[in-house]
Amino acid sequence: MALMLPSLNGTHVSRWLFALLLAALSSTTQAVTSAAKPAALANTPSAIDRAAVSFPIEQIQSLHQPVPGGVAVIDITGPTQERSAAPPTARYQNNPVMVIRSDKGRWFAIVGIALSSKLGKQTLDVTQGKKFIAYTFEVQDKKYREQRITLKTNKHVDLSKQDLERYEREKKLQDDAYQQFSSSTPTNLILDRPVTGPLSSPFGLKRFFNGQERAPHSGLDFAVPTGTPVHAPAAGRVILVGDYFFNGKTVFVDHGQGMISMFCHLSAIDVKPGTQLARGQVLGKVGATGRVTGAHLHWNVSLNDARVDPAIFIGMFTP
Repeated sequence: MALMLPSLNGTHVSRWLFALLLAALSSTTQAVTSAAKPAALANTPSAIDRAAVSFPIEQIQSLHQPVPGGVAVIDITGPTQERSAAPPTARYQNNPVMVIRSDKGRWFAIVGIALSSKLGKQTLDVTQGKKFIAYTFEVQDKKYREQRITLKTNKHVDLSKQDLERYEREKKLQDDAYQQFSSSTPTNLILDRPVTGPLSSPFGLKRFFNGQERAPHSGLDFAVPTGTPVHAPAAGRVILVGDYFFNGKTVFVDHGQGMISMFCHLSAIDVKPGTQLARGQVLGKVGATGRVTGAHLHWNVSLNDARVDPAIFIGMFTP
């Protein structure tokens, strides 16, 4: 469509065109501003660009405890990778692995090692752009103590058919929660203690209930009284809550990139699935539900679907 100019002298035409240009610029600015608003919504924990988040290299290296139930920290930067390059990805035993950037611009894989892992050489598969690289690391030996627990009855030792079916249903739900892997990066690698109190049972104990051997202890126990508030050790999203046969009242929190916290034996749950927790926010209260001999908090940490010693993340690990 042709633009019809009014019949004006040169001065008036110039002024008219200047006003028209200002109006056009104003409209363009408003359109750009409106289009930029959704981008702010993308700046949520689930959309954090891993290349923009970094951690002190000393903190990263302090997590390196390559034993069964421990963590292997592997530098996967690659000889030609630049600081601004896209993050590499890593897999261990076919599970995705947390990859984070140090404040020195190097990339590290934070690999969870299951208690059942074999000793010796292990392989981490890394993708950097179009390149595939296999890194190796050694799983070293660690001896764990035994723990013998006496329960008042054998209800939680020799399960009835009904209880066994319930346990198997609940185990599937919890296994699925441990296998979650979100794109967000944890807010902090060095975790806060969820409660203030003494440790009563360390990670990895070989446990015997009423004389019968059962699965090793997969978390830390804190000896604190019923009703003690339980705080999120890092920000995260609640992905599962329930009242389970062995664990009692339980909360699972996804901190990002396969780091999952589980809190159980609670007396009360103050969150629901989908709740976004800030670091330090209360998620429930300590109790004595499930298979217990008394009130305490049991806290699990899982990486790439491997239960690892939470003591590593709070500076309490004993080699």
